[in-house]
Amino acid sequence: MKQTSSTRKLNEEARSRIASILLTEISDPRLSLVTVTGCEVSVDRSLCKVYVSTDKSRYEQVAKGLERAKGRIRYLLGQGLGWRVTPELVFVIDTSVDEAERITQALKNVPATMSIPKDEDGNPIA
Repeated sequence: MKQTSSTRKLNEEARSRIASILLTEISDPRLSLVTVTGCEVSVDRSLCKVYVSTDKSRYEQVAKGLERAKGRIRYLLGQGLGWRVTPELVFVIDTSVDEAERITQALKNVPATMSIPKDEDGNPIA
């Protein structure tokens, strides 16, 4: 979806409100230590994709907790936003943090041959 300043505002408003709801209003222990990393609200505001991040070992239980609390979160979101339409929520587990960690670890484990000084053509300098 094309990002404009108004859609960025809508996305940030929804993200902020959902994060607040998860932090203060929902008491499900499966949803502790969950971070709302982003939201994508459709142009007509009927659908909101919510991207959440958590520890890799907790993906399944967080997904179940979010599915169970979806109705309550949507109700509270509707009250907090004041939009004419309360969007349907679709929760997506954001694995980008795990991918970044995997790449960081791969870069830390660079083979010894990569640390040998080389000239412009890639030949080892004697």
